[in-house]
Amino acid sequence: MALVPYEEGAGWGARQLHSPSATYRFASRTIRLKQDWRRLGVAAVVWDAAVVLCAYLEIGGIDLRDRSVIELGAGTGLLGIVATLLGTDFFFCLFKAVYNCSAHVTITDRAAALEFLESNVEANLPSELRPRAVVKELTWGKDLDNFTPGAFDFILGADIVYLEETFAELLQTLEHLCSEQTVILLSCRIRYERDQKFLKMLRGRFSVYEVHYDYSKDVHIYKAQRGSRKDDF
Repeated sequence: MALVPYEEGAGWGARQLHSPSATYRFASRTIRLKQDWRRLGVAAVVWDAAVVLCAYLEIGGIDLRDRSVIELGAGTGLLGIVATLLGTDFFFCLFKAVYNCSAHVTITDRAAALEFLESNVEANLPSELRPRAVVKELTWGKDLDNFTPGAFDFILGADIVYLEETFAELLQTLEHLCSEQTVILLSCRIRYERDQKFLKMLRGRFSVYEVHYDYSKDVHIYKAQRGSRKDDF
């Protein structure tokens, strides 16, 4: 749901927003992403919340191997790419074994962003891992019949909480995708009062805990689950 108008924050310089590419290092691999602010706006640049959540997945001891993962509002695809890489046991890769311990990652966004998103995914995953990462259209609240209810172990979202008119559809989508065991991880800046409103709405339907805060980037990571669970990963 990234293809919407967005106010540029003071921390974003024009050079960073309009750079044609961005490079990161995760899961022992260099990830080079195309960016295209002029054509796709916020869907086509890497935001700090995605970088922070990628780092959290990498160093937080979260095991994505053999798990079903979905990313909402993927934009450039950084988070989904990193989840796919982290969900692979590269010990087996060295011996060219079958990737039966790899994560299955569904990377979603609205239709207009899919071609751009898929190009980044294909450019940054080894050919043997590409079948494990599926790029798929998802408009919150509208395409839910295309997704099996409760089919995902992890739901990931980076900087997808910013447009109040999408909050109800986002919550509907989270509820559809969740089982009792599903872990939701949302990373975001709390910029405005409306962001707090979303957290209140989320807490009305899930148990929500802040599990990480990056002071340098002012990014929070929240974990949400159905019921009153507060399980470790």
